Amino acid sequence: MSEYPAGGPPPQIPATRAPGPRPKPTTTLRQRLAELRGPSVAPHPLDARALAALAANPGCKRRALLDGAGVDKAVLATALGSPAAFGQSQFAFVRGNAFEAKVKADGGTELLRLLFEQLGGGAEAPAEATVPDLTAAGPEGRAARTALALREATAAGGWALLDHPMLALEVAGSPAYLEPDAVVVHPDGTWTVVEIKSFPMIDSSADAAKVGAAARQSAVYVLALERIASVTEGAEVGHRVLLVCPKDFSNLPTASVVDVRKQRAVTSRQLTRLTRVEDIAAALPEGATFDPGRSPEELGSAVEAVPAAYAPECLAACELAFHCRAKARAEGAVESLGRSVRGELGGLTTVAGVLAAAAGKEGDPADPTVAALRRAAALRAEALAGVDGGVPCH
Repeated sequence: MSEYPAGGPPPQIPATRAPGPRPKPTTTLRQRLAELRGPSVAPHPLDARALAALAANPGCKRRALLDGAGVDKAVLATALGSPAAFGQSQFAFVRGNAFEAKVKADGGTELLRLLFEQLGGGAEAPAEATVPDLTAAGPEGRAARTALALREATAAGGWALLDHPMLALEVAGSPAYLEPDAVVVHPDGTWTVVEIKSFPMIDSSADAAKVGAAARQSAVYVLALERIASVTEGAEVGHRVLLVCPKDFSNLPTASVVDVRKQRAVTSRQLTRLTRVEDIAAALPEGATFDPGRSPEELGSAVEAVPAAYAPECLAACELAFHCRAKARAEGAVESLGRSVRGELGGLTTVAGVLAAAAGKEGDPADPTVAALRRAAALRAEALAGVDGGVPCH
């Protein structure tokens, strides 16, 4: 006997979706960053100068996210009411471009002469160098074209000058495209970064702070070049960078060699410590955006939703430093006094807490930091009492 009732098997009932919310479409990291930046805002490129500053403060998630998303921090700071008060003047920019053009004139003849003078190493003096065309569409295309030109020049075994090549480096899970002034390929396969600066080199010596900044910037280029060299037979990235500057008070170029091994190691270590951009973005509240077209209140809420690691050193390296400083001072954070002070104060995180500990109102007397603060407060009170009592202090 059939197991179905008369009339045949029962009709098939179409499967239905279980009640509940529909799954959200997957959003790629690029789309998410575009939403944070603003739908009509083009990404602001992350250059080596900004990347070196980011690596110097790896604990700042705010800068990591803003730089990774391509947010123009100068525009954002202005919208927040705390515009950046620094930047290169138009005169210095034009002067720097003119000097760079002079150094690279005639196929880079003068640049190659300076390089051979400083890094010749007994090799034959370069009569001329190949200057490959690095034109391509977009930064990705230019980076691919640069990598191909480096491989071809290394295989050819001659001198080659790459004028403003494009290099790619992953930063906190997001690609950053970097553009050094020049890279020279030696006949033995060595690649040398060339940094051309407009600050003078007087009596074969330049300002130490500016040379240090140039070294940190060059170290970023070295790291990016090492990625290409690792898959290029016979290639080796030199850790000695050629720094070209005006000689004395003239417009004549001179050069010196800067060893960037220390800066390269520090930058590499700091970049690996950066929190990935997607992890920071995922923690933001729904609807947060850094679109400069939004109101200052909305922008302020979005910025404050991302933790910052302010220090006075940020004033010379970040466009948002004045905004972050104002917030740090309003909260009484000890970070506003400097990283060295913050490190000495241990678990005391606010200025009010430090003063209370020094006055004996708060804190564990067994804590060495608290004990040192109370001792310093006692010495200060003793010194002030001596002055008030008319006893001269020597």
